Amino acid sequence: MVLRLLRGKDGRLSAYAPAAGGIARWTETRPGGPQWAGPVWLDAPGLSVCSVGQGLDGYVHLVGLREKRAPDDQLDVDVVHATQYQTGRPTTVWHSLGTPHPNDWRKASRVTVVATVVGKDGAVHIIVRNAGGGISARRQDGKGKWSGWVDFKGKDVTEGLSAVATAEGRVEFIAPTTSGALRWYMTEPGGGLKRGDDLDADPQPGSVSGVETSHDTLTHYWRDAKTREIFAYRPGDGTEPISLGGGEGQGPAAVIQAPVYGYDCTVLAQHEPGTGRLAVAAYPTENEAAGVWWTPTGDCGLTEPALSLDGYGRVVLAALGPDRELRVARQKTTEPGLALDAWSAV
Repeated sequence: MVLRLLRGKDGRLSAYAPAAGGIARWTETRPGGPQWAGPVWLDAPGLSVCSVGQGLDGYVHLVGLREKRAPDDQLDVDVVHATQYQTGRPTTVWHSLGTPHPNDWRKASRVTVVATVVGKDGAVHIIVRNAGGGISARRQDGKGKWSGWVDFKGKDVTEGLSAVATAEGRVEFIAPTTSGALRWYMTEPGGGLKRGDDLDADPQPGSVSGVETSHDTLTHYWRDAKTREIFAYRPGDGTEPISLGGGEGQGPAAVIQAPVYGYDCTVLAQHEPGTGRLAVAAYPTENEAAGVWWTPTGDCGLTEPALSLDGYGRVVLAALGPDRELRVARQKTTEPGLALDAWSAV
């Protein structure tokens, strides 16, 4: 998990950052800021990997892998889940969901990578890389009932699953592999997940992300393992993946659809190791051919960019400083293009 920035039903933003044995959370004191409270420590002893998902009801679902050392060097690992029902409020206790390998602790200890996505109906999908290098998933329906673990097959999956849901409720996820990328998707909201065609791509592990860019249409992004350029791809529209540049970057691009000076745009942010700074870009949504220009922002040392819209519909870019404290920049709405206010420490 990288930094996540989510807006609650009351319009306030919360930022979630992973840390050893738990998650740090900052929350706006009122919609639109500028003051924040936190960090509040969401304690989870043994938490090693985590992800965060949010439904249309505003509920935030925290999912992770919990490790516990047992006698004889046995490492017990299970998938755990907690829910935050209201912005800034405590979460439920962490509940164990087991693993796809309930009777073999050695296999369970090899479960890595977790992605969480919530459908329109409130169904929570938890996706992991299993001990065989494929994909397993478990689902909680909108009434709170959990399914068993389902093996979706696949092989050679690496780091960085990306799972996204449309406003209509369809879910898709992409899993990078050592030789390309695999895709699963729903043909209709609430339906079963089916395997799509493998992607002709070579994504850098841990670099995949996605966003809904138009009605029931998702655009997926990844960083090429060799060139480090960011590519955009929309399944089903008949086009090939297109480069958006950004070849100096690292890790996944934060992405959001947002109004920029009256135009519907897709906004991206990434970390550039070469400069030690963040870079942002905005382009007309689903018109990658128009070109993308990256602009540096923030001080050196900022990492893990996250994007969201605040309670007033402004783009908010957040990142972690070298001290792991939160930094925030907010969109200026009185200037053309994507202009940000000065960065502030929370």
